[in-house]
Amino acid sequence: MNYLMRRLATFPLVLLGVSILVFVAIRMVPGDSITAMLGTEAGLLTPAQRDSLAAYFGIDQPWFIQYWRWIGGILHGNFGISVTYGRPVLDVILERFPLTLELALLSMIIALAVGMPAGIYAATHNETPSDLGVRIVAMIGQSTPSFVLGLLIIYALSAGFGVLPAMGEFAPLWQDPLRNLSQLILPAITLGFAFAASVTRISRSAMLDVLSDDYVRTARSKGASARSVIWRHALPNALIPVVTLSGIEFGYLLGGAVIVEQIYALPGLGRMVLDAILQRDYALVQGAVLFIAFNFMIVNLLVDLAYVALDPRIRLGEQ
Repeated sequence: MNYLMRRLATFPLVLLGVSILVFVAIRMVPGDSITAMLGTEAGLLTPAQRDSLAAYFGIDQPWFIQYWRWIGGILHGNFGISVTYGRPVLDVILERFPLTLELALLSMIIALAVGMPAGIYAATHNETPSDLGVRIVAMIGQSTPSFVLGLLIIYALSAGFGVLPAMGEFAPLWQDPLRNLSQLILPAITLGFAFAASVTRISRSAMLDVLSDDYVRTARSKGASARSVIWRHALPNALIPVVTLSGIEFGYLLGGAVIVEQIYALPGLGRMVLDAILQRDYALVQGAVLFIAFNFMIVNLLVDLAYVALDPRIRLGEQ
């Protein structure tokens, strides 16, 4: 519990640092939100009209004042108003987040369901042709960019079968499960392919290390079956690096798979942040990055707590 409280106490400090970085970074991008919002029509504004819009959006003040007002609003649950959507930032983020969360979960399920059995199989057939085949496929998966795989899938479906992935208006899971799955399964496979390749390599390496430990040899000498040695004795300890990798990858996926969401026209968190940057929507970019950072810290904390469940020898917070 002491470890948990110490970790939670660091959250505000990390979020404060992230808020400063994103606040400064977005304002260093050339252009301003008024020009990005109005386009060529911004040139028709009189100086008085431009000053009025700047005052309305709060960008007429020095950066320090703007930051202080933004942080003060966050402490009261107000992340600001999105220039692009004309709505509260938090509402826009929470509207887009379920899609990104579901896509991340599906990608992780696919990666673990494919990568772990493949890695364990390769480790138990070490230095055989099947092990070599698994490693080659894993290398291909890791070296193939996700956008290339996504474009190949779309091309194969359209040219080979005359169909395209289900796009258009996104259907939430609770409204139309079948349409929702048809919209997300191909993006999940696209993201899960490279993820599965990483899981395969990590699980194979971890399993090879564990299978050479003394307690595994002892279990074998006592007559334990090969299945029992692998799944009961070796696997729990081999899972620790897999959990670490899965936590990091899942945290990145929660930040939004920008390219994949763009290819499949998914209204997720990553695509929203990209559009917000292009539109110089300061409030939306700042709120979204802060939201993503918070999710990443939560995932990392859960991963650390999972270590204890997998290996009781680990004592968090102790030297």
